[in-house]
Amino acid sequence: MYRSSVATAAALLPLLAVAACAPFPTTPGGQAGRSVDVSKVPDAMPGDETPSRYGNPASYTVLGKTYTLAPACKGYHDRGVASWYGSQFHGERTSDGETYDMYTMTAANKVVPIPCYARVTNLQNGKSVIVKINDRGPFVDNRLIDLSYAAASRLDMLGSGTALVDVQAVTAGEAPTAAAVAPPTPPPVTTPSPALATVAAAALPTAEPRMYLQVGAYAARSNAEAAVQKLAVNGVTQAFILPVSDAGRTLYKVRIGPVADVAGIDQLGARLAALGYPDAEIIIP
Repeated sequence: MYRSSVATAAALLPLLAVAACAPFPTTPGGQAGRSVDVSKVPDAMPGDETPSRYGNPASYTVLGKTYTLAPACKGYHDRGVASWYGSQFHGERTSDGETYDMYTMTAANKVVPIPCYARVTNLQNGKSVIVKINDRGPFVDNRLIDLSYAAASRLDMLGSGTALVDVQAVTAGEAPTAAAVAPPTPPPVTTPSPALATVAAAALPTAEPRMYLQVGAYAARSNAEAAVQKLAVNGVTQAFILPVSDAGRTLYKVRIGPVADVAGIDQLGARLAALGYPDAEIIIP
């Protein structure tokens, strides 16, 4: 539903160029309209599978952005915004050569080796499914994973079109439990100086996970302060610096938020891109 064309990646791999991530001007598969009780569609069953010959380049570029594949499916864990795709891609080929069936538990992701299995948990209602990731996408800013119609229905996100999700890889013989819905206590807001004082956003309801956009992580605090100042001058007043210690060094992460909803994330992301921060990353603690 939210996918963008991968025609610019035609030189990568033959199947990647015709993956379901592209907006095909073709008629959907013949059975897309059949009556299916998706509440009874079983989760994907994780198995030991050899990485596909197709759709697994070490890196690839789509719409001007380069993506580098994770070394393995095992251990992958991330949080972000899920979208879904349905009948317009039903019956088309996925990046690993399979046929997309909107009534099965499948998904698309930009960086995990395919096929890969993952538990996807809707952080807003606690519902979860296990899907087989067999496709590339979604190539839209601020989207982590594209779910099949069946998976999206099970997560109760068809109406909204998007959901905040936790995605955790599942390998054969293991099935991690669904991620907790309640978010941890948000990090404290720190201001580098009175001149760079930031305005804290209104607290979101405790039942809702919090979303932030991270514009960068700096080794020098002065660089983080400069970024906050640049944002403030341009009207972005929710920025703060979060010092994080890792392996004996401190990184100063500049984040903005919390942001109330996905529409707000998309608007802020576009604004940040215009200010020179095109790779701002969604953070859901």
